[in-house]
Amino acid sequence: MTDDPLPQEVLIVTGMSGAGRSTVANALEDLGWYVVDNLPPQMLRPLVDLAEKAGSTLPRIAAVVDVRGRDFFGDLQEIIHSLRDGSQLRVLFLEATDSALVRRFEQVRRPHPLQGDGTLLDGIERERVRLHPIRESSDMVIDTSDLNIHQLATRIAEGFSTTDTPGVQVTLMSFGFKYGTPTDVDSIADARFLPNPFWIPELRAHTGLDPEVSDYVLAQDGAAEFLESYAASLKPVLAGYQRENKRHATMAIGCTGGKHRSVALTRALATRLASYPGVVVNVKHRDLGRE
Repeated sequence: MTDDPLPQEVLIVTGMSGAGRSTVANALEDLGWYVVDNLPPQMLRPLVDLAEKAGSTLPRIAAVVDVRGRDFFGDLQEIIHSLRDGSQLRVLFLEATDSALVRRFEQVRRPHPLQGDGTLLDGIERERVRLHPIRESSDMVIDTSDLNIHQLATRIAEGFSTTDTPGVQVTLMSFGFKYGTPTDVDSIADARFLPNPFWIPELRAHTGLDPEVSDYVLAQDGAAEFLESYAASLKPVLAGYQRENKRHATMAIGCTGGKHRSVALTRALATRLASYPGVVVNVKHRDLGRE
């Protein structure tokens, strides 16, 4: 006997222009949702049908729907009603005060989509009237007037994350300084303070993946202290990343050629960081095999 498949979970994100739909869409993507932006309401049903056929590969779908759809938007209320019967559908409505929306539009120097020949406030008022029925029937309303993008992303993580969603995914990268420092990393540590196994004939051909090299590197004076101190210094950093909804981080350790010391230290550091709450670690050896 097999369990019946769970109903498709669908989230419709809508609300006032300038209230933070793009921030919410990015936060949901980081949480593993399949996000479609600026979707005409008439495409919601085909999207849900397609996802149901895909099964567990698309368990959670978020569709951002707004007045950029123009004439299409008028059918949204009816379509939401029809979708509620067959799916675990929720509607998230984002709003903000007039003054907050005016300030945001002025910062990006773009007109309101319903402004026409009028003022920003004219466009905002037209949108409020048009969206009022949707707001009244929404499952969740978030006022973003006093929220920055990090605070809004935190609200989304609190409301829509699952227990298997990592707080931050960390890539630990080893590299060789002689091949250039990586540019796409958040921090770099230097392993060249340790003796280089390259100068030991029986270790030269091996790498930091091999036990004999790893054991040698980790037994050197300062290696254990470095790992302990560096891992401890990263603990509050990674916790802060989670609070600020920075979902991906890359930390690099370099040595001369990226073959011995940095490889061994990176692997040892990965074991330590993987024990931190909410942290998932991947290891990458950028220059291994180049020598």
